[in-house]
Amino acid sequence: MSCARNVFLLLLLLVLGGCATIPEGPRVLVLPGPGKSFEEFQAEDALCRQWATQQTGLTPQAASTQDTITGAALGTLIGAGLGAAIGAAAGDPGMGAAIGAGSGLLGGTLLGADAGQAAGEDVQNRYDIAYQQCMYAKGNQVQGAEESD
Repeated sequence: MSCARNVFLLLLLLVLGGCATIPEGPRVLVLPGPGKSFEEFQAEDALCRQWATQQTGLTPQAASTQDTITGAALGTLIGAGLGAAIGAAAGDPGMGAAIGAGSGLLGGTLLGADAGQAAGEDVQNRYDIAYQQCMYAKGNQVQGAEESD
């Protein structure tokens, strides 16, 4: 059981580690528009953050965690099946399934964490674009946006 506990702890660290690398909120510079008070800017910031979250459908953390967990589950199932088949050939399908499940969990978690990171980055990019659009529409200064006269 010590091995199973260690694998579980490793999985937990990978899941939490995958979530920790993606920031919450926008990763873009937006400044208050000319003549706008800081309080007005803060209210618009809160509104645009909420709107951007609605546009993406989920948070970057949720997308990352979902893919990591899916990868771990699929890896465990595939590993257990392959391990049982190999174990049966060696005369101990139960031991083969246990070893395969552990190996599959580890491999699936690593692959899922990579997919989770990519999914989280995609959601973050869509969030940033929606946030910038909202803040620009409210008359704020968005980095890289040119003013048209």
